[in-house]
Amino acid sequence: MDSDPPQPGQWPVDPQDDEPQILKERMWVDGCFDFAHHGHAGAMLQARQLGNELYVGVHSDEAILANKGPTVMTLDERIAAVEACRWATKAVPHAPYNTQLPWISHYGCFYVVHGDDITSDANGEDTYRFVKEAGRFLEVKRTPGISTTDLVGRMLLCTKGHFIPALDTGLQHPQHGAQMLECIQQYATDQTGLHPGAEVYIWKADVEAQLHLTKETGRFTKFVTGNRPQPGQRVVYVDGGFDLFSSGHIEFLKRVNQAESGKAHIVAGIHNDEVINRYKGMNYPIMNIFERGLCVLQCKYVNAVVFGAPLAPSKEYLGSMPVGTISAVYHGPTEFLPMDYDPYADAKALGIMKQIPDHPYKHVNASEILGRIEKGRAAFEERQRRKGQKAVVEGAIKAEELIARGQ
Repeated sequence: MDSDPPQPGQWPVDPQDDEPQILKERMWVDGCFDFAHHGHAGAMLQARQLGNELYVGVHSDEAILANKGPTVMTLDERIAAVEACRWATKAVPHAPYNTQLPWISHYGCFYVVHGDDITSDANGEDTYRFVKEAGRFLEVKRTPGISTTDLVGRMLLCTKGHFIPALDTGLQHPQHGAQMLECIQQYATDQTGLHPGAEVYIWKADVEAQLHLTKETGRFTKFVTGNRPQPGQRVVYVDGGFDLFSSGHIEFLKRVNQAESGKAHIVAGIHNDEVINRYKGMNYPIMNIFERGLCVLQCKYVNAVVFGAPLAPSKEYLGSMPVGTISAVYHGPTEFLPMDYDPYADAKALGIMKQIPDHPYKHVNASEILGRIEKGRAAFEERQRRKGQKAVVEGAIKAEELIARGQ
């Protein structure tokens, strides 16, 4: 059960003003935000498009445990993920699980935005019932096919059905291709969610070349036109799988941005599913390249994305980068990769290799997260079971809501 709103001076995050005016242009969204998947980013994008600012409430570990089940990521990690989203203005920790009018009013927000699904609390009641009754609720589309529950299920069941050979192959799908294209174009927008932002490229080469097993080169194709580097601006390159887009990835990108004083044009290369599966095995990656790409695109520390990037960025690859001359290549720890060669040998030979120093989240990757799931397997399996039961109740609430609207 949620406690009473904090008293003045006790709120988790101070508003921008001592007595904030309630603004219809300042949107509020809230949630668990466990895993930084693109469904969360999609909700924040749509909410940001409805106003000029977006405040994001993040529930505590304890509130989520009581109403839904255990979290995989800690509150600090979940806050960091929200703050890294290019459409979020401010993250507010410890937001109540049942959205409260005093909370959103305290932060100067008039409207609460949520997807067109129902979220219920431990008692089976709609968590947004108070703001709906007050006429301060706006509904947007829920991102289909992705959720924290779905990702946990992939890990528990070791499924591979989510893999796609490459982004361009996925875009040719007769049923999902158009939707994928629209998503990428939307996620490549700037901080307003309305104007061009990140540029998007596809690098096409066979798997052997992507794994650095042959010297065959690929080719770049521009997929989405966005903001180009400014004259004289440094262009830096990072790459990786970015699977489950964890706190380790987010902190790495943040520190690359800081190392360049926030002034560089950061290009992120993302490896294909088959490439990752070749060297990690099992059912990795947990997210396919489309899902991982959207996670990277929504991050405010990234200015351009290359889908299908090679595992080893060669001189030829770096030299043909369509965004301009690469001034630096950054990477984090790669000791866990079972390789008999140095994937960054060419970048080192060019004298542009940089390494980010150790940081508190350097160990957090997809393997670490899978370990957390396995450690608490019984609890997470119970969470999956409870989610299935709640879905029945939430479906009934949604049906009643649609009947009341005359739909």
